[in-house]
Amino acid sequence: MTAGILPLVFMAIGALIILAIFFHYVPFFLWLSAKVSGVHVSLIQLFLMRIRNVPPHVIVPAMIEAHKAGLRSITRDELEAHYMAGGHVEKVVHALVSASKANIELSFQMATGIDLAGRDVFEAVQMSVNPKVIDTPPVTAVAKDGIQLIAKARVTVRANIRQLVGGAGEDTVLARVGEGIVSSIGSSENHKSVLENPDSISKLVLRKGLDAGTAFEILSIDIADIDIGRNIGASLQIDQANADKNIAQAKAEERRAMAVALEQEMKAKAEEARANVIQAEAEVPKAMADAFRSGNLGIMDYYRMKNIQADTEMRNSIARPDEHPAGHNPIGK
Repeated sequence: MTAGILPLVFMAIGALIILAIFFHYVPFFLWLSAKVSGVHVSLIQLFLMRIRNVPPHVIVPAMIEAHKAGLRSITRDELEAHYMAGGHVEKVVHALVSASKANIELSFQMATGIDLAGRDVFEAVQMSVNPKVIDTPPVTAVAKDGIQLIAKARVTVRANIRQLVGGAGEDTVLARVGEGIVSSIGSSENHKSVLENPDSISKLVLRKGLDAGTAFEILSIDIADIDIGRNIGASLQIDQANADKNIAQAKAEERRAMAVALEQEMKAKAEEARANVIQAEAEVPKAMADAFRSGNLGIMDYYRMKNIQADTEMRNSIARPDEHPAGHNPIGK
């Protein structure tokens, strides 16, 4: 009896394996769901999807969703081609359905192009319907009176479907808004006028058309907060004064060094001249001795010269009496 049961067990297991393989390559229940939903797809087409490594559980639900939303122009071949190109079939169909319900013009080719470009097409459609608010980082600018202002803005943007492919992103919008805020504050005569009318910044920035070439349309720019920073003008003047002082001190030190060098040079020349005089005075006795020996100088000439020297010294002492101590008589020298 046991021998008769084993073949039945093996047959049952074999039948289960065959059914599993069959339902894997021929998703019957998925075909039945499509048939009930009014989507025309055959079992052979579902089998061929498996052969092409295209998951039917991705394509068929997308076809059912598009059919129920009234998007009858989307075909199975287009969805398969987009999947094999690396696209997100579910997001594309969701985006097309949302755009259709919101009366936004969006074709299948444009949606697939946006998706393949790396952007979330479904999020873009949602942003077109529900604008997004972007908070800018603190923007620092200086008014003409030298007072620093720190401003924060909120930018309300809406996705521009036609510019999603090749258009700049949020970073570019934030950078342009920051540049506009800096330009607006920098052109103000003083910081008080900016604090009194912060909406003037928004109006000036909006007039610049900062959303050109981006994937967004700027709806509004609102200044959320403005804080007063440092007095940049005073700081610059102080820094300039310190720089001028350092330059003046450097030039004065240079002149002092030149004066010291000149003084040292003059002292060196004076010492040199004094040495020359001493050397010349040392040569005088020798010259006088030679003059005595040669007969060019007589004894009376010598005494006459000494009298002249004594008379000169006396006149000098009379002219400068403070140079001689009390009790010293240069005449009787």
